[in-house]
Amino acid sequence: MGSTTRQALAASRAALDAAAGSLGLAQADELLAAGRVMGESAQLRSVLSDASTDKETKVGAMRAVLGSSVSAAVLEILGTAVSHRWSNDDDLLAAIEELGIRAAAASAPDGSDIEGELFAFGRAVTSDAELELALSSKLGSAASKAQLVDRLLAGKVSEHALVILRHLVQQPRGRRINALIRQATSIVADESDHAIATVTTAKPIAAAQLERLRAALSANYGRQLKVNQVIDPELIGGVRVQVGNDIIDGSVATRLHELRLQLAG
Repeated sequence: MGSTTRQALAASRAALDAAAGSLGLAQADELLAAGRVMGESAQLRSVLSDASTDKETKVGAMRAVLGSSVSAAVLEILGTAVSHRWSNDDDLLAAIEELGIRAAAASAPDGSDIEGELFAFGRAVTSDAELELALSSKLGSAASKAQLVDRLLAGKVSEHALVILRHLVQQPRGRRINALIRQATSIVADESDHAIATVTTAKPIAAAQLERLRAALSANYGRQLKVNQVIDPELIGGVRVQVGNDIIDGSVATRLHELRLQLAG
């Protein structure tokens, strides 16, 4: 992420925080939908990402396209976002997506487990090649993918998770579905001031052992972590831990693979 994008993202997050009292799930949905509109309009993205275009022109163009479809609070947040310079137009779309996901997470009732719902759906998709193809194929329309998510999950997960997942399948921006969900899960967790550790083992591990691992990882990363456990018999033994982009791989399968590479060399 370039310094220009970091500064713009910080200002956009500040605008979201300032409007927190005016935001609910409906406004989160509006932010995500606004990002999709921008993503579908090359002309609008060109104006908004042009470093030579002044702020007033950018905000005016955004309001002309979106002004009648979003609330005043959302329009204010979008105005802040588009008035800043971004390294490229995809960074702007990514930021608006992040703002929408954060707004959805912040509006959820206490005790909600949006991260768990997103994680479970991600696991279901990656274990079903047919479903993954249906949600990832460029041949399917965005609307049909959103409808598929509704058919699969309506009434089974929170509306907050549904809003996020509907958006992700409609605007993948070249990302695979598991990467989409992993990134969204990290944003939801960060909004609640913790991070996600995905712990993969060949067999389930005891709750007490899992808690010791969670506590050690939290101490190491300097923030509270929530653990998602994945069972993968192909690991044979050991454990693989992923926190964000960090991977700690102590699995037997990986050690055997490394040994084979050494012998081959």
